[in-house]
Amino acid sequence: MKIDHIGIAVKSIDEAKNFYKALGLELRDIEIVKEQGVKVGFLKIGKSNIELLEPLNENSPVFKFIEKRGGGIHHIAIEVNNIEFALTMLKEKGFKLINEKPEIGAHGKLIAFVHPKSTGGVLLELCQIKK
Repeated sequence: MKIDHIGIAVKSIDEAKNFYKALGLELRDIEIVKEQGVKVGFLKIGKSNIELLEPLNENSPVFKFIEKRGGGIHHIAIEVNNIEFALTMLKEKGFKLINEKPEIGAHGKLIAFVHPKSTGGVLLELCQIKK
């Protein structure tokens, strides 16, 4: 396992990218993920990424996050080898899942979220490269 990315909620990727550009990070791989209601942009940093999340509309969970808390760290994503197994194991151990079945996320990865109530207050995303 590894940290795949840290998701950061922003009102505008175009505005947020300037800070990261000043650090020498290059914005790349911008895509729309309709299923999640976001536009995402990735910044490579070491073996991981920073994922900028811009809401597509007011129904987006990221829009609601920004309205409630402001922009900032939205989630941490951990890459797993077998997301189905990880979800089953967590559920059997009594952890609260937001997604009991994986969905499709950015880059076509399988993703599922674990509720912050089960992780000490952090929204945790599990992701797996689609095989």
